[in-house]
Amino acid sequence: MLLTEEELIEQIGKLEGWKLVKNTITRKYMFSDYMKGIAFVDAVAAIAEAFDHHPHITIDYKAVTLRLTTHKEGGITPLDIRGAQEFNEAFEKAR
Repeated sequence: MLLTEEELIEQIGKLEGWKLVKNTITRKYMFSDYMKGIAFVDAVAAIAEAFDHHPHITIDYKAVTLRLTTHKEGGITPLDIRGAQEFNEAFEKAR
């Protein structure tokens, strides 16, 4: 079920660092070195696999960008919000 615009604005307001970009929610995470970013991507992959909802991942040296959308629904759903929350928690542990 897609989030309404009002729900989306409310939920994004609760997610540190995430923003709405072209029908996705997106966050760039910065790391002190390349390998910390790679370790974070490994954690993201495990989380995503556990609930079968996978982000688009871009690795650019010390930056890792995640984009979430639910393709079969055509936009942002509660599953995307849950993923963003869990990825933020993994980032806090990776710091």
